[in-house]
Amino acid sequence: ASNVAHRSLARADAQATASLAKLSAGSRVISWKDDAASLALGSRLSAEVIGLKQALVNAGQAVSMLQIADGAMARVNDVLTRMKSLSVQAGSGQLSGAERAILDTEYQVLATEINRIAIDTDFAGTQLVNGEKIVSLNAGTNSVYEVVDGVSSITLRGDHGTAATGTINYDGAGSFTVVIDGTNFTGALDTASNDGTAMSSSTVVTLSNAASTSKVDIVLSQSFDYDSNKPTEQLNFTGSSTTNFTFKVGTGTSATADDISVTVNGIGKTALGLGATSITSADNADTASAAVSNAIDDIQIYRANIGASQNRLEFAAANISTALENTEAARSQLLDLDVAAEMSNLVSKQLLIQVGV
Repeated sequence: ASNVAHRSLARADAQATASLAKLSAGSRVISWKDDAASLALGSRLSAEVIGLKQALVNAGQAVSMLQIADGAMARVNDVLTRMKSLSVQAGSGQLSGAERAILDTEYQVLATEINRIAIDTDFAGTQLVNGEKIVSLNAGTNSVYEVVDGVSSITLRGDHGTAATGTINYDGAGSFTVVIDGTNFTGALDTASNDGTAMSSSTVVTLSNAASTSKVDIVLSQSFDYDSNKPTEQLNFTGSSTTNFTFKVGTGTSATADDISVTVNGIGKTALGLGATSITSADNADTASAAVSNAIDDIQIYRANIGASQNRLEFAAANISTALENTEAARSQLLDLDVAAEMSNLVSKQLLIQVGV
């Protein structure tokens, strides 16, 4: 009888010790011998919970980053509105050259402020809206005049990928074609408004592609001969018109399931097609007015894209919150201790110890 009592006492003491260990740890499974399958699955779910919490933080920071970019674009839109007013005013015939020069002073200062906003807008040191792909160069001379006589500048607007080179062609009948990364951008010059073979004023020709929101702006000087076709020439591009951000909103490594990529367009004055504009003459003012209108249109497209990305990230954050809640519940069922039940079990074992003694 004493041997039976001793064996029962030892077993009750071991069970009471295990019960006390679980209560102090708050966990139902504290070693592999308790429940190997639950511990294995619970450990993976614990890691998933930690990852989801960080993904939720990432989504929130991404929304904040895009809000900063959108705020900068809103301010640039205000500046462009004022520049539009100045260019329309300078295009009117009642002003003298001296008065247009005064207006141009403010116009250029505002253009410089657009650049300052683009450069100064950042998130924890990361620039958001300063991406630019704006320089088009002839392979040998670094002068776009050598590509097509009378072309003052060519500006890429929007996301033109990783384009390093392209081609330009003019058919002599008003139509331009620029090919970038295999995508054709086309646009036509209004030849009916000009007399003879010389341009009556400088102008901006905007080239587009129906399947793309990106554009190409070609600024033509008055020396451009629109009645003469031009041979296809090569263009070299430098810089980048966009900045791409990839936000991790999942715990895996799949680019489609766990990442959200957002493209933020550059809003510097050159990226917006305003780098070479001025309002020192009526013709220049008309060219600037057209360029500013294009820039305003672009800003609206860029802000719409950012708004759409913000909405997507907010839906992603809501989904992460739901997944986090359910994953935590599953982990809890596997690993967390039912304190009331375990307390009852401890009391039972303590009673058996006393009886055994």
